[in-house]
Amino acid sequence: MDVQAETQDSEQLARAVRTGDRAAIARALNLLDDHRPGAREQARALLDHLLSDGPQQAAHLIGLTGPPGVGKSTLTAALISVWRERNLTVGIIAVDPSSPISGGALLGDRLRMNSACNDDGVFIRSLSNRGQFGGLSSEVWPMSLVMLCCFDIVLVETVGVGQREIDVATSCDTTCFVAQPGAGDSIQFLKAGILEVPHILVVNKSDMGEEASRTLTELRGALGGQHPDGNWPVPVVATSALHGEGLQELADTLQAHFEHLNSDGQLQQRRNSNQAHWLLRRVEDNFGRNGVERLGGAAQFLREFGSSIGNPLRQLDTCQQKLNR
Repeated sequence: MDVQAETQDSEQLARAVRTGDRAAIARALNLLDDHRPGAREQARALLDHLLSDGPQQAAHLIGLTGPPGVGKSTLTAALISVWRERNLTVGIIAVDPSSPISGGALLGDRLRMNSACNDDGVFIRSLSNRGQFGGLSSEVWPMSLVMLCCFDIVLVETVGVGQREIDVATSCDTTCFVAQPGAGDSIQFLKAGILEVPHILVVNKSDMGEEASRTLTELRGALGGQHPDGNWPVPVVATSALHGEGLQELADTLQAHFEHLNSDGQLQQRRNSNQAHWLLRRVEDNFGRNGVERLGGAAQFLREFGSSIGNPLRQLDTCQQKLNR
C-alpha cells in the first residue's frame, strides 16, 4: 500500500473508531499492537487523525489495581453493569499475565467478564503484560488514547503483581486501589508507600463482616488525608461485588474525582504528564538510563514532553532519532 493509500485508510479507520464501530476499534487496537514497520506507520497516521480534534476530555480513564485474588475482575464486571444502567459506554483494557509459553495474554479477565461481551456498549480487550514490571504493557497508553475517542469510560485493569504495580498511577486520570479484608496486604502496601498513589481506596468483599470493618478502619487511620496530586481527600469505599453492595457509591466517587479534575484544571495537565512518563519509560526500555541522560535527564525530559500532548508514537520516534545519531 502506498503512502497516500495508507493515509486515506487510516483516516477512514479513525472516522469509524469515533462512531464506536466495534470492528474498527478492534482493528485499531491490533494495529497499535503490531510492531512491523508498515503497521507502525499506519498506527502513527491513525493517532494523527484521532488526536487532530484536540484532547478527549469528555471520557474518563480509570486505573484499577490491587494484589492478585482481591476480586478486581469481578468488581470490574459489576461496575460495568452500573455504568451501563447509567447509559454510559465502557471500554476495558484487561492486562493479563503473560503465558510462559506463547508470551500472549492468558485471557482470564475476558473469561470472567464474558457476560458483558454481548453488550454493544461494552468493549473488552485483553492484553498481555509481556513481563513488564509495573503491571502494564507498553501498548496500554496509546490504546487508551484510541478508546477515549469512542467510550465514556475507559478502565484499565492491571495484572496484579504487588508492590511494583504503580505504573497505572501515571497512566490514568483516576487510580483506584482494591484491598481485600484480612489479607494483611493493605498495611504492607502502606509501608511500601504504594497507597500514596491511589485517588480512591476500595475494600472489596465487604460481606466478610468484622474483617472488612477492621481493614476499613486500618486504611482510614493510615491515610494522610489529601492526595499528593491536589486538594482531594482520598475516600475509602466498601464494596461487595458478589452481593452488589457499595457499587453505586463507588461509581459516584469515581465520577466525583473526574469532576474534581475537570473543575480544578488538572485533567489535561495530568494526561500530559502521564504521556511524558510513558515516553520516559519507553526511552529507558530501549536505551537505558544513559539514553535518558543524553536527552537532558529525567526531570528535563518530563518538563519538555509534559508541557503539551501530541502523538506519542511520533514523539517516541523523535527521541529515538536523536539517540541514534
